[in-house]
Amino acid sequence: MTRPAVRDATTADAAACAGIYAPYVLGTDASFETGPPGTDEMARRIAAALSDHAWLVAERDAMLVGYAYATASKPRPAYRWTCEVSVYVDDRQHRPGVGRSLYGALLERLAARGFRTAVASMTLPNPTSAVCTRRSASAPSGALPGRVDEGPLVRRGAPPAEHRSAAGRPGTAS
Repeated sequence: MTRPAVRDATTADAAACAGIYAPYVLGTDASFETGPPGTDEMARRIAAALSDHAWLVAERDAMLVGYAYATASKPRPAYRWTCEVSVYVDDRQHRPGVGRSLYGALLERLAARGFRTAVASMTLPNPTSAVCTRRSASAPSGALPGRVDEGPLVRRGAPPAEHRSAAGRPGTAS
């Protein structure tokens, strides 16, 4: 099976993204949402992610088969070049490289925009997500013991010391 085509999302993709996400909300603990968002809410989320970070979709045979996005990690200025990443793949599309294609494109896009650290967290057990994340990013860097969302934290691209300024762009001193 060929790798899917990955492109920037638009708000017109909201219904398909909501359809992919709904089974995760309704059938797993992964999302921590009490109900699946509708098309309008998903469109709002896509627009918000596109304005500051990224939201990508994967297509195969003219059908949307997965999506990935990044959001702000924390509101404090020192975290502005760190983001949280998520990938969701249609249940019928696991294993043919959809998640890895999305992760690869998303991490490249974020690096080009100056983001230095991407953090993925997941609930466990979740072998499919764990394998996909490890193959696409890096090894687990920690866990959140004692929390409901206990799971590995996966980091990619921790910045060197010269990029850790509290102000300005990555790589610039303040």
